[in-house]
Amino acid sequence: MSDAPLILTLAFDEPTFARFDGLRRRHFPEAINFIPAHATLFHHLPGERERAVIETVASLARTVPPPEVAVTGLRFTGRGVAYVLESEALTAFRARLAQAFAGHLTPQDAQGWRPHVTVQNKVDPKVARALHADLQQGFAPFRFTAPGIVLWRYLGGPWEEVSTMTFGENA
Repeated sequence: MSDAPLILTLAFDEPTFARFDGLRRRHFPEAINFIPAHATLFHHLPGERERAVIETVASLARTVPPPEVAVTGLRFTGRGVAYVLESEALTAFRARLAQAFAGHLTPQDAQGWRPHVTVQNKVDPKVARALHADLQQGFAPFRFTAPGIVLWRYLGGPWEEVSTMTFGENA
């Protein structure tokens, strides 16, 4: 067991992951791109409570059918670009988890949630603005079904996968 923070992300189906991760590999600065494309549900869950976190997330995930997620647009972040995600079912699932972890959430995780997938970050604003314009020009909304969630341990840059949990086993 470690007290390093845990990060909870959404799992993608294979075509969606390939699309987002390909963009991230092309546009995220290589020197700081330690992790694959992801959509973060929680940035910092207590690492010293790993077993309890896994049990809570897995038990809630089993009761929820795999959520459909809409990719609705692009967001310019100032020094990067992200794809905007929308899903009432996923938002409700995250709210249930937030309630379960209420006493352990950081201010960042306790505030409003704006789901997204960052494909570029920490670049010159002009570079980010150009990528945003380029991606915006060819963007068409699409949907995917999320098969589950992934729990990671934060290692000061890289992440280590701890557990993958699927949605809907008992839904």
